[in-house]
Amino acid sequence: MVTLTLLAAAQTVAETVTGENPVLTPLASGEPQMNLWDMACKGGWIMIVLAVMSVIAFYIFFERAVVIRKAGKEDPLFMERIRDYVKSGEIKSAINYCRMANTPSARMIEKGIMRMNRPTADVQAAIENTGNIEVAKLENGLSIIATVSSGAPMLGFLGTVTGMVKAFWNMANAGNNIDITLLSSGIYEAMITTVGGLVVGIAAMFAYNHLVYRVDKVVSQMEARTIAFMDLLNEPTEK
Repeated sequence: MVTLTLLAAAQTVAETVTGENPVLTPLASGEPQMNLWDMACKGGWIMIVLAVMSVIAFYIFFERAVVIRKAGKEDPLFMERIRDYVKSGEIKSAINYCRMANTPSARMIEKGIMRMNRPTADVQAAIENTGNIEVAKLENGLSIIATVSSGAPMLGFLGTVTGMVKAFWNMANAGNNIDITLLSSGIYEAMITTVGGLVVGIAAMFAYNHLVYRVDKVVSQMEARTIAFMDLLNEPTEK
C-alpha cells in the first residue's frame, strides 16, 4: 500500500514537470494582447489626421526651439562694447560687431546706429519697427501649434460621434441578432479617437506655451537692449 502511494506521488510530480497535469500546470493564455499600433488602427481615418497634425506641430516646435535658443544667446558685454565704439566714434566697427553677433537685439541696435544722425524719435521708431519684425520672425509657426492644440481634441470628439453612430448603425441593422462584437468596432473608434485627440491637443498646448515663454524672454532682452541704447544716445557728451 505504501509502495502504491509512493508511485502515485512520483507520477504526480512527473506529470507536473512535463506539463501533463491539467490541474497543476498553468494554462497558457491565448488572449490577444493589444498594442498601441492596434489601438491606433481601430481609431479609423481620424487617427491618420491626428498623426499628421502631431508631426507638423512637433516639427515646428523643435525648429522654433532651436531658432529661439540662438536668438537668446548674446554676449553679456555686448552693450559695453557698443558704448565704447560709439563713444570713440568707431561707427563702422559698431555696425560690424552687430552683424557678427547676428541676433535680434543686435539687428535692432544696428538699425539704431545707422540712424544716429537723425532725431531721437526717429531712431527709436526705427528700432521698434525692426524689433516688431524680429518678434514676428520668432513667432513664425506658433499659430499652427495653437491651432493643433485646440483642433485635435475637437477632431477626437468628432471621432467619438462617428464611432457611436457606427455602433448604433450596426446594432439597428442586426435586428434581433444583436451581438457585442457588432458594437465593438464603433465603440473602439469612439474611445480611441477621443484619447488620441486629447493626447495630441494637450502635448501641443504645452509645446505652444513653452515657446511663448521663450519668445517673451527674448523680447524682454530686446527691450532691455533698446533702453540701454537710447540711454547711450541721451547721455551728455564729455567736454
